[in-house]
Amino acid sequence: MNIHEYQAKALLKGYGAPVAEGVAILSADEAADAAKKLPGPLYVVKSQIHAGGRGKGKFKELGPDAKGGVRLAKSIDEVVAHAKDMLGNTLVTAQTGEAGKQVNRLYIEDGADIARELYCSLLVDRSVGRVAFVVSTEGGMDIEAVAHDTPEKIHTIAIDPETGVTAENVAKISAALALDGVALEDAKSLFPALYKAFNEKDMALLEINPLIVMTNGHLRVLDAKVSFDGNALFRHDDVRALRDETEEDSKEIEASKWDLAYVALDGNIGCMVNGAGLAMATMDIIKLYGKEPANFCDVGGGAGKEKVAAAFKIITADPKVEGILVNIFGGIMKCDVIAEGVIAAVKEVGLKVPLVVRLEGTNVELGKKLLNESGLAITAADDLDDAAKKIVAAING
Repeated sequence: MNIHEYQAKALLKGYGAPVAEGVAILSADEAADAAKKLPGPLYVVKSQIHAGGRGKGKFKELGPDAKGGVRLAKSIDEVVAHAKDMLGNTLVTAQTGEAGKQVNRLYIEDGADIARELYCSLLVDRSVGRVAFVVSTEGGMDIEAVAHDTPEKIHTIAIDPETGVTAENVAKISAALALDGVALEDAKSLFPALYKAFNEKDMALLEINPLIVMTNGHLRVLDAKVSFDGNALFRHDDVRALRDETEEDSKEIEASKWDLAYVALDGNIGCMVNGAGLAMATMDIIKLYGKEPANFCDVGGGAGKEKVAAAFKIITADPKVEGILVNIFGGIMKCDVIAEGVIAAVKEVGLKVPLVVRLEGTNVELGKKLLNESGLAITAADDLDDAAKKIVAAING
């Protein structure tokens, strides 16, 4: 689960991280009052969407010469003008894709005098099985280019879970960021606080880009991106309360209600599979035959008829879907249960696109019999290769 920048900063501030004063708003009418609550005279107006690259992004409605999704303002009137310009419009960034995301809220923040921009993130380094700091002196909007072109400028410091962040760890991180003076003193409290927040809140990613050294020498969290491990949300009512469903795909929200592993993609062939590995193989073979999957959908090993029907309804609700491939290997899940779920869903929502079903495993003959006798326009396949060829051929007409 992702949260907005202003929410991430409020959370980190609770752990003692240095952040600027700021106010979140939902309408341009709130902009002036929000700015008046800040010290000024420099303000930053930030689009709040679940995507990076906002500063370099462009608004679809405003033309190629318009400013991006993060703007400086030197007066309250300018804050208001930016708010009117940004709210309700669609911001396209490198991470949103061409569709972009509509900006429904802004964060008005006090400006900062920046001396240096740094990069700092925490994530689980699976190569060592530990949480690690990933840091660089090359912070800012082009960190991806730094990682690609000059990877030697990015440093990884793994933390021993038994000791937490030690003085030696802080020294290594600080040296990698070339900190000295007041900033070095700030680091002694900041980095342990970030590690504590990461662990206590079951984060999957904590990214501060940039972490700045201000002209007065102090560190400040200038931007923050936080995502959480969805499997641990049951432990954090406060985190669940931060969820903004307007930033999520409606199909993924519905899938989460049924405990389905579902990710919306950009293709035109809907997939319903049991098992993550088989789902990946199904998407790969669809691409092999020249089409693109519309989703990743793993119904799990023990899904019942109702869950299968729910997954089918979610897939058919996607207007991009021109055909559906159901690929099931029945182990714990029985093929006849899958067949019953598909038949029930088709009878309820109708079938307007080609449907190919490949079943194998437990009760496979009974499953095929149910499909064949259903009277529905369902094409059976003998194996995965046959299924992929048939659904692609059906779409190609």
